[in-house]
Amino acid sequence: MASKTYRTFKITDRANVPTGRNGKHKSIVTQILKDLEGLEGGKALKIPFSELSDTKVNIRSALNRATRKLGKSVATAADEECLYVWNS
Repeated sequence: MASKTYRTFKITDRANVPTGRNGKHKSIVTQILKDLEGLEGGKALKIPFSELSDTKVNIRSALNRATRKLGKSVATAADEECLYVWNS
């Protein structure tokens, strides 16, 4: 007869464990990357801070992580009201 093992936490099959990371900036970063795909040279996206879900610093960091992972090169700049993003 097998003894019952006490566990603090529940158990699940590994097939049920999520493998991707969907951070809180995923939707805005995905939209920026999508808009950059068809952007012609010499043009930049102009994104008002009011449309960002977080600070420009955090969005820039998330965008930087995503573009490094994808092997894309983008540049950013900002003024008092907008974040600018372009292919570099």
